[in-house]
Amino acid sequence: MQSQDVAKRPAASPTDPVVDVEQAEAALVEHYPRLVRLAYLVLPPSLGRNRRVLTAHALTQRALPRGRASASVIPAQSSGRDGDPGYAFVRLQVVRTALEAGLPLSFRALPKRSQLPPLLPQVRGLRLFPRSGGADELALDQRLSALTGPARAVYVLRGLEQLPDGEVRRVLAAAGVEGEEVDEALREADETPARYDLLSSPEFDPCSLHARPTDLMRRRQHGKAALAAAAAVAVCGALLALPGGGWGPDGAAAPAYAENPAAEAALNPGKLTRIAPTAWESSAREDFSVWPARGDLTGNTALLRRALAVWARPGESVQVSATPGTPSGGPAGPPQLLYAGTVDNARVVILYDGLRIARYAEPKDGTKGAALDFARVDGATGAEADAVVLDRADGNVRYLTAPWVKKAAERDLQKPNAGALPMTITDGITSPLASPATATGACTSWNVLQLTDDTGTRLVSDLGELVPAHLTAGRPGSVHEVSGSAAQHAWAPYACSLGAMRSLGVRSVNSWQYAQQPLPDASGAAEWVCTRAETWRGDGERVLAQFRTPGGTYGAVAAKAQDVSACGARDPHVLAGVLWKSAAGNWFLLAAGSKDTEAVTATGGVNGSARGGLLAVKTKQGVQAELKGTLDDGTTIAGLR
Repeated sequence: MQSQDVAKRPAASPTDPVVDVEQAEAALVEHYPRLVRLAYLVLPPSLGRNRRVLTAHALTQRALPRGRASASVIPAQSSGRDGDPGYAFVRLQVVRTALEAGLPLSFRALPKRSQLPPLLPQVRGLRLFPRSGGADELALDQRLSALTGPARAVYVLRGLEQLPDGEVRRVLAAAGVEGEEVDEALREADETPARYDLLSSPEFDPCSLHARPTDLMRRRQHGKAALAAAAAVAVCGALLALPGGGWGPDGAAAPAYAENPAAEAALNPGKLTRIAPTAWESSAREDFSVWPARGDLTGNTALLRRALAVWARPGESVQVSATPGTPSGGPAGPPQLLYAGTVDNARVVILYDGLRIARYAEPKDGTKGAALDFARVDGATGAEADAVVLDRADGNVRYLTAPWVKKAAERDLQKPNAGALPMTITDGITSPLASPATATGACTSWNVLQLTDDTGTRLVSDLGELVPAHLTAGRPGSVHEVSGSAAQHAWAPYACSLGAMRSLGVRSVNSWQYAQQPLPDASGAAEWVCTRAETWRGDGERVLAQFRTPGGTYGAVAAKAQDVSACGARDPHVLAGVLWKSAAGNWFLLAAGSKDTEAVTATGGVNGSARGGLLAVKTKQGVQAELKGTLDDGTTIAGLR
């Protein structure tokens, strides 16, 4: 993990050459497209293609020195473009700020400018992204996304700048990467195939862009909301200016923390709802409302009082987090106690108010460093109410399981033949499980939790949130559990795609093989799989269309989209395409639609059509095409982008 504290630059020597603004500006203007490409490749792909493009331009444009800069801050001066120290200087600034942009935000320090969305350049009403490449570029982009920031920088400096490892070390050191991290980055980059020729592809060119509109309906709704808010502010201002103070300071509201029965009950540990240990056995419900209170500190009134008070009004020192779409305000009435106990080196309280799970944690030796986490769980039932994250430590996670869970096991989703490793459950608490949510580097495994009750076996995956995501397989509208060997083998090549679903408030993820396509040049048959993540809040769904050639270990992401109905229960249809190069060296546009697709048409850089849901058209590298499909009922669908 890259350090949040950037190392100090080397001290300048009186004999060091200097770089002035004019020299650096000349180098930046001359090599601007290369520098922006360098920034784009080093930036974390998690930013999204639109923000990544704008950030790459912003970082490059801010790379100029403010005055005369000593060249001692420029490692490998002779390795700049034609030995130009001005180029080496601005390249170093680009690498440094691109690495800073990938650092996680911290509650303990102000964010760096590069970690925030760029003020300039800005484009309103449009999304910008580079042209799509072929399957090789998609595979490389997926591999680079799995690397740490320094490892991506090593790969790009080797491939794009053609620097030897000694020069790469000096660039990273000057950019603030610590010595051990440099060694780790070099080792990590060594494990990635050296497809340096692909770095010059249009896929990674943030200067040659496509433009598409943002969500037009949402934009219109936001505009109306802004007008309504402005009108409300104007009315409130007029009322407050009336003689006598208008509504007054607090109006009909009671003074803060007054004797309001509902507010007092919500903060009274004696009023907490506690469910009997056997209530779930006779209940028609299978959700959090029938979980009993467990843990060795359920009678610790002081701890429960602190947890409720922090929930209602967290102090400045409390680290508060919430999954997207989850309100973080206090409970409306007395919540239900699910757990209060000691886990590792912390005291943990888990509460449920019918809408949210709230987890309060404090150190065993005091309250400094307390944390409060929220997750939305309204409507959770069955597998969605099987487990809650109790504790994370040293890359491991412990779960508190539902009272109906009989057995728990650890399973590597990428290795279905390896079988499941049994885990112990003590008073509902599992033994530690290595979590994929915090793993860094190449994706070589994806551990999931396998839970068994009287109704069968289910798989859930930690995606960095309080409630794990339920994994399913099959056609939308008739999905099934990933419990059999066939479903587990079908998920295996696409397990690492779960990394793109982290921290989105994901409720469930379904994987569906919607087509199988014979490849040209007698190259076998490829799989087309659609992976869709549903969220607790109802929007923000993420859809990936993945393409896997025969014998491929991983699927390559051919298209991805957010806030679309495709590949879901409401719209169980999908169409996607990819540029693919055969072993004979021929390029093809391949496209596949779901089973009820009657015809597929490609226009733009490639023209072709086919009856049925499969299309293969011979073409050239780097072309662009628009896909359109016609369903059996005459409805048209667009290709997923």
